Amino acid sequence: MDKLSIAGLLLGLGGILGGQLLEGGGISILFQGTAFLIVFGGTLGAVMLQSPLKVFVTGIRMGRWVFVTPQLSAQTLVYRITSWSSMARKDGILALESQVTASSDPFVKKGLQLLVDGNSAEKIRQVLEVDIQTFEELRWQSARVWESAAGYSPTIGILGAVLGLVHVMQSLSDPSKLGAGIAVAFVSTIYGVGLANLVFLPMANKLKVLIAQQVAMRGMVVDGLAAIASGENPRFIENKLQGYIS
Repeated sequence: MDKLSIAGLLLGLGGILGGQLLEGGGISILFQGTAFLIVFGGTLGAVMLQSPLKVFVTGIRMGRWVFVTPQLSAQTLVYRITSWSSMARKDGILALESQVTASSDPFVKKGLQLLVDGNSAEKIRQVLEVDIQTFEELRWQSARVWESAAGYSPTIGILGAVLGLVHVMQSLSDPSKLGAGIAVAFVSTIYGVGLANLVFLPMANKLKVLIAQQVAMRGMVVDGLAAIASGENPRFIENKLQGYIS
């Protein structure tokens, strides 16, 4: 659980609601189901229209990473790769065949299989770098799903406000309803701008950071396996991979 993401979201919402209370306004007026439906539904529809199905589904699934961050331990990976290099140096490359079936990560499993099959360091790097590029491209496009939502929601919020004002104009014969009606109309704008800047855009930017970390980890695997294929000393491999750890 990413406590920083949760704390940031709560702090942002608390600041807005607290400011509303300090100004003497009521919180209840900010909760408008119609306004939320217009903004959320319109934004979702626009994002679905622009995104391929695979990108959209991947982006939605990645959204939980912001609050439940994937467990990535660079130091553990360094130890694993170093132990593989020691095993290969002592018992030969074929000794790593047992590690292929033991690995749960498809990328690592593929790299180990390429190594066990006797491919050169350059061939291993060529194959795995294509996988990294495909992995990175899909996830960057998926992160942009949230970035696109941040672009659409303010405009949809303005659309909701205009629709609300149209409804208010129909009630001009009853001036007592105008103030409340206008206030409700502008709640759509608050939802649009608030979702964009408190939720969608921060989520997109955090996902980009997490994607960069995952790509770096895969780069570490490629460098490690290529070094093992080249017969490098385990201590040299460990020192080289430690450079990935800040």
